[in-house]
Amino acid sequence: MEVPVTVEDSWNAGGHRFSSRLLMGTGKFRDAKTMADAIRTSGAQLVTVALRRLAGGSGGTDDLLGPLLELPGITLMPNTSGARNAAEAIRAARLGRELSGSPFVKVEIHPDPRHLMPDPIETFEAARVLASEGFAVMPYMPADPVLARRLEDAGCASLMPLGSPIGSGRGLATAGMLRIIVRDARIPVIVDAGIRAPSEAAAALEMGCEAVLVNSAVAAAGDPVAMAAAFARAVAAGRDAFLAGLMPRGADAAMASATSPLTAFLSPVSP
Repeated sequence: MEVPVTVEDSWNAGGHRFSSRLLMGTGKFRDAKTMADAIRTSGAQLVTVALRRLAGGSGGTDDLLGPLLELPGITLMPNTSGARNAAEAIRAARLGRELSGSPFVKVEIHPDPRHLMPDPIETFEAARVLASEGFAVMPYMPADPVLARRLEDAGCASLMPLGSPIGSGRGLATAGMLRIIVRDARIPVIVDAGIRAPSEAAAALEMGCEAVLVNSAVAAAGDPVAMAAAFARAVAAGRDAFLAGLMPRGADAAMASATSPLTAFLSPVSP
């Protein structure tokens, strides 16, 4: 079943407005039908797809884009996964725009396949060039507040800091840095990579992130479609909680604060 977004607000990236705060990836699904069903159920409107798929490589156009393009309200965001430096990412982005017709690009540069951590220097250079060419640049980046400001100043449409390494399922290991980035950013902050559980997606929205991007957590789940529904509900709840305003944390972790004091009730009644 499709899960509606419970909060009627929206966010903007690159001049495009979205109501869903759950972005989806298209990798690792066992087949195209499962992928399409999961994306439909998630309510995602912005979906990232690797250039090799757009170009008809393994798992290419015929078995991926057909079901994907049949979904209503989907905007494709080609990504530059596999690029090892800025030059490769820029070439991939230009080709992705030609093939998809989309102004969005997820700049993704990770030269070391052992940890797949984003290269901050090459990412900045690619983002700077592509933003100047009119792309809506969504850079996958380390959770680095200084780099975040540099990318924002370079004209990026959003910031996409990692929660933890790609596919690791280690959740919001960078939560402290994410809070700083969210506090200072003037463009949307979208947590990308490492999220395993819907509760982690909710936590990202609760801290003020505009959205999360999820792939492995859904694609590798026992029931990807049911997991997509769970993430949709979690993201909506996290956004609702952020808008409602979380209660302040107590200053002293060892002290409690009673919600219903009983002192007066237990005191003897004066004659």
